[in-house]
Amino acid sequence: MSVAKVIEIHSEGSSIEAAVESALTEAAKSVDEIKNIYIQDIQAIVENNKITMYRTTTKITFVVKS
Repeated sequence: MSVAKVIEIHSEGSSIEAAVESALTEAAKSVDEIKNIYIQDIQAIVENNKITMYRTTTKITFVVKS
């Protein structure tokens, strides 16, 4: 049996994909065996009627080593 843990990370980027990749990159600095990313929330920041940035709230699942 394996044990999994979920952490929540808020990140931003120039696209949705960049924001999610940023969350993964940050999590991977201190967590091994990442198995899944669930995108819980997406926001678009608008300035002068144009999207300038995306923000995501992600839940990252990883296996806890025993």
